[in-house]
Amino acid sequence: MMLWGWILLGCAAAWAIKFAGYLVPVRWLQSPRMSRVAGCLTIGLLASLTAMNTVSAGAGLALDARLGALIAAALALLLRLPFLVVVLAGAAAAALLRLL
Repeated sequence: MMLWGWILLGCAAAWAIKFAGYLVPVRWLQSPRMSRVAGCLTIGLLASLTAMNTVSAGAGLALDARLGALIAAALALLLRLPFLVVVLAGAAAAALLRLL
């Protein structure tokens, strides 16, 4: 199949999945279990995206300043510091590690 055929097939699949969401009964979406599952999936997806962007470089691993910045930000979160301080701690750690 040509490239455009695959692109159109992907678009149709994305549309069908989105449309299927409208067919889910409302009572399923309002249950407390669904709220917990949706919250856990969101956190898991965000954590995996953060981890992949931190340690990946093309097809290999990259252990550089990004990992140090993530560790510094995680420590700031554990100390329950404000979000701006968490961001600044990560940025400062990355800058210091790149300087070294």
